[in-house]
Formats: sequence, C-alpha cells, structure tokens
Amino acid sequence: MVRVFRVFVPTSVIGILISEIVLAFSCYTLATLFLLEIDPMIDFLYGGGAGRIAMVVASIILGIYFTDLYSDLHAASGIRMIQHFCLVIGLAFLVQALMGYVNRSWVLSRWVMLYGSGMALVIMPAWRMLYANVVMRGVGQRSMLFLGCGELVRLIAGRIAEEPKYGYMSLGFLADDAEKQGLPVALGERLGSLGDVTSVTTARKPALVVAGLEERRGRLPVNELLDLRMSGVTVEEAANVYETLFGRISVLSLRPSQLIFSSSLGPNPRYVSLQTLYSTAVALVGLALTGPIMLLVALLVKITSRGPIIYRQCRVGRNGEEFEVFKFRSMYEDAEARTGAIWASRNDPRITPLGRWLRKLRLDELPQFFNVLRGEMSIVGPRPERPEFVRTLSEQIPFYRQRHCVKPGITGWAQINHKYGDTIEDTIAKLEYDLYYIKNLSPALDLYIIFHTAKVMLLSRGAQ
Repeated sequence: MVRVFRVFVPTSVIGILISEIVLAFSCYTLATLFLLEIDPMIDFLYGGGAGRIAMVVASIILGIYFTDLYSDLHAASGIRMIQHFCLVIGLAFLVQALMGYVNRSWVLSRWVMLYGSGMALVIMPAWRMLYANVVMRGVGQRSMLFLGCGELVRLIAGRIAEEPKYGYMSLGFLADDAEKQGLPVALGERLGSLGDVTSVTTARKPALVVAGLEERRGRLPVNELLDLRMSGVTVEEAANVYETLFGRISVLSLRPSQLIFSSSLGPNPRYVSLQTLYSTAVALVGLALTGPIMLLVALLVKITSRGPIIYRQCRVGRNGEEFEVFKFRSMYEDAEARTGAIWASRNDPRITPLGRWLRKLRLDELPQFFNVLRGEMSIVGPRPERPEFVRTLSEQIPFYRQRHCVKPGITGWAQINHKYGDTIEDTIAKLEYDLYYIKNLSPALDLYIIFHTAKVMLLSRGAQ
C-alpha cells in the first residue's frame, strides 16, 4: 500500500496507473513519429508536441478514473473493457475539440489523434486484461496470519477476499476458543492456539501477523510477538490494518485512552486554521462559477412548487454550536408538519420531482457556500446533522460527539465513500469515515475529496 494525499492506495493500482500513462504516451508518440513530415524530435521537444500529447494522456487517465476502472481492476469481459475504453477515448476527442476553441496550438493534428487513439484502443484494454489476469496473479498475494477471530478480523478477511487489488490473502487464524459456527470462509482455517504463533509463523511464513483479539489482557502472547517482531516479521494491530484497507477508523476497537493520549488522532490545529482560509477562497470562486446555475435552480424551485426557494434548517456545527444551514428547497412546503424530524429515505415521498434531481446532482447544496463565508462550515468536513438526531445518536453510538471537533463540510470523506443509508449501521460507518478524516485532516486530503466529489456529481451517485 502506498499513501497518496493521506489516502492508502494499493500498489497494484499505482502500477496500472503508471503503466497506462506510459502506454498512452507511447501510442501518440509513435503516431507522431510515423505521420509528421517534419522532424518528430524537433516538434516533440521544441514545437510543443510533448505538451499536446500530455494533455491527451491526461484526459484519457481522467476518463479511466471517472469510469471507475481504477476502483475495480478486473473487468467482467473483454467486450466490457473495450466499451469502457471507447468511452474514455471519446472523452479525449471531446476535450480536444473543446481545447480547439480556446487555442489551436494546444491540439494534436487530426491524423496523429486518430492513429494514436486507434493504437490506444487496442493496446490499453489488452494490457488491462493482461495485468489483471496475469501480472497480478504472477506477482502473487501476500499472506496474513490472524490472532483471534473477532468481528474486526472477520471484516478484514472479508475485505481482502473481495478486493484482490490489495494483494493479500488470509493464511488462517490462531485462537484458543474459536467458534466452529458462523466463521466466514474468507477467514480460513484455525491453525492452532495463540501460543502456537511462533511455530506457525516459522512454518507458514506469513507476510503480516495481525493481532485482533477482542480481549487482550492475559491472552496476547506478548513475548512471542516481540521475538517475531525483532526477527523481522511484520506485526500489526487489526485496527491499523482495518484503517488502511477501509479508509476509516473502527469504533469497535477504539478506546478513550487512544483519543486522549494519541498525538495523531485529533485534528492538526495548523491545518484547521489553514482550512478556514482556503475554504473561504474556494467558496468565493464557487459562488462566482455557479452563480448562473444557482439563479436557474432558484427560478425552477419557485415555479415548480409552493414555498420558499431557500430552505433553512438548524444543524450542529463545530463544538456543538448550532447554526442555520442553507439549501435549495427540495421538499414540499411543510413536509415535516405531520411527521416531525425524521431521516430522509430513498424514494422519500416528501421530495418534489425537481428536488430528486437537485439532490441527485447535489445542486441543492450550493447555497451552503454562504455558510462557508459566514464561518459556520468548511468546504470539506463531516456532514452537519440536526440537533434532534445528534442527541439521539450521541447516546447510542460511542464517540459520536467527537466528530464535532471540526467544522462540518459541504462534502466530506464519508459522503464520497459511503452509499446512501438511514440505519444505525450506516451512521456508524459514516462516523468511522469522519474519524479517519479528522485524524488525517490536511489540504492534500481536502483536495482529493473535492476532486472526487466532482466525479460523484458528474456521475450522479454517491452518499447522501
């Protein structure tokens, strides 16, 4: 795993990304060598040829990213893969056409673009299939040996079984009192008791030993693990592995002492202050760019249903302070007059037909730029919740109040990673993402989230 923008990325994804950049650049470079009448090297080095090719390659890589081909490296079929790349190459042509209106010198010649794209359309899907089916299998998967078989260990085993891109497999587990019923197949077989960790590690040679005991006191083989660690074996806590694989902090294993004494779990005060500055700048730019869209949305809201254009609602902000959040109204007027404060649900009958589209495209959130300018919100942060829900959830879910140590955001780590859901389980998962964000809050992570939010909006999906 490689950490980029405070996000853990599998090395297999980094490998395919770098190789596809090289392949795409090579395709258009070869087309330039074969088709241009002038000296290709002169055009490449001094005529701006390298820059023009780089722009095409950038649009192709962005297209691959937006079609989720870096999230799932395995295609259902070759035909499906080719269809994806046809869409990606089509996007590159569209970008070239748009750039031609700005400056013709930025655009590749017609025949170089056609021949280069033809080669890319053949070579890149073939390489993707080869990489997924041969290269990744040839490199092999690293094995994990688990100590214990609790809930956290089961989640980790399930994750690496479902996502081969992480490059891990479960070797099995050690436990003194393992249940024979209810253990997932992905966890593997019981290889012995906790006291056998030295002999099993010596015999099986796992790449990683994961300590995931739910109750450690008097049970964890400390001396044996220390000897293994000093001999070069990698030993990790299950909570750290969970954070790496899931991009969130498990509340199952989180203890108050970690929050109190850890120097890395809370938000960095310097980054919190810096966030206020660039959030204000982004909000000003956002209002300038989306002003015409906001005027159009305001007009549509007014003429399609009765009620105010802007919906104001009390939410909980930083340090528990309440404020009014601004949104374009997406529900019928007085929607909660009979029901009271309830969570929105999928296919909620209170939402207007226009409101469904506003929520799907997240256009209802645009007035929150004003909340950012007022200092009540940031561009990125945990989602602000209503006081009624906060009181209830704080009683039911450990550490829920700690998410209010930073300003809430228009978008956030939980919003881009978790699907729509209105259950306690969904709320816990979102809290885990929020805690991960608070721990890793930085301009780099905020930039990643903003970039990914654009993808979510364009593809009309993601968490709500």
